[in-house]
Amino acid sequence: MTAAMIETDAVIVGAGPVGLFQAFQLGLQDIHCHIIDALPHVGGQCVELYADKPIYDIPGIPVCTGRELVAQLQTQIQPFAPTFHLHQEVTEVTRLDDGRISVRTSAQQHFICKVLFIAAGVGAFQARKLSVEGAAELEGTHVHDRLGDASRFAGQDVVVMGGEESAVTAALKLTLEAPAPRSVTLMHRRDVFAADPVLLQAMRDAVASGKLQLQIGQPTALLSSAQHLHALQVATPDGQTIERPAQHVLAFLGLSPKLGPIAHWGLAMERKQLVVNTQNFATDMPGIFAVGDINTYAGKKKLILCGFHEATLAAFGAADIVHPTRKTLLQYTTTSTELHHRLGLV
Repeated sequence: MTAAMIETDAVIVGAGPVGLFQAFQLGLQDIHCHIIDALPHVGGQCVELYADKPIYDIPGIPVCTGRELVAQLQTQIQPFAPTFHLHQEVTEVTRLDDGRISVRTSAQQHFICKVLFIAAGVGAFQARKLSVEGAAELEGTHVHDRLGDASRFAGQDVVVMGGEESAVTAALKLTLEAPAPRSVTLMHRRDVFAADPVLLQAMRDAVASGKLQLQIGQPTALLSSAQHLHALQVATPDGQTIERPAQHVLAFLGLSPKLGPIAHWGLAMERKQLVVNTQNFATDMPGIFAVGDINTYAGKKKLILCGFHEATLAAFGAADIVHPTRKTLLQYTTTSTELHHRLGLV
């Protein structure tokens, strides 16, 4: 079913730090926006790649983690209440006869906006596929890249693959389900996991108590009959090949960025990046701006704080389009009563 069309001032593609700050700057310009991201959560590359790693070059913040930065940015944009549309990818962008922009997504959402901001970083993050014999034909039925509704695994053998926090968390959650799976196995190529120490201790405790099984090794094939998975073939570190019962595999193998449909929107590109000017970071298509790691120009530096600068000037450029009869003035949040009203301070 196609969702109702949404008309709005602006659409932002990408909910990473630069996309979030773009929403803040648009709010200061009295421009309402919707934010779309391929991930099921806010934060983009910042949360996916360095959620708990320190960042030292954000002005005024001596040190913060990627997760903390995203949380602060979400708090900052609350006065402007942008609407988020997560876990969907923008598939089509076209210009309408009246100058507005049509944006469609993989979730059948349809937006009509006056300005579009592409803050997609290095592209849409997509789950890495399990590339072993028999996996492709079982995707979505017996092979999954997200936990989803854990109750669907009740009474069945589940293997959770991966060495990151997402895999450990999913495995532990499954052991707490009621009704529970028949068995839960956490599998990784080596007995080293990258997760919070408290989470790792909980995982070790679950293994010691027998609630969770730990399998070290590499998958070599999925064994199925009539499109129903019954076992996972595993190569162990000591050179053996074993079969582990499994009706479902949760593959948390990380995410990889892909430029995706952006490459087909007709925008000028160089080396898989969108060409912009440095006055307002507009692309060669009127009304479409690109900020952050997705863009390129002379002297470009891929830093978060550079993306913040780009988002600020892009918002001024957008104001000239969204409010064509209104003079766009430079105002300061310290002293401007008008901005204080927009921020909900008075």
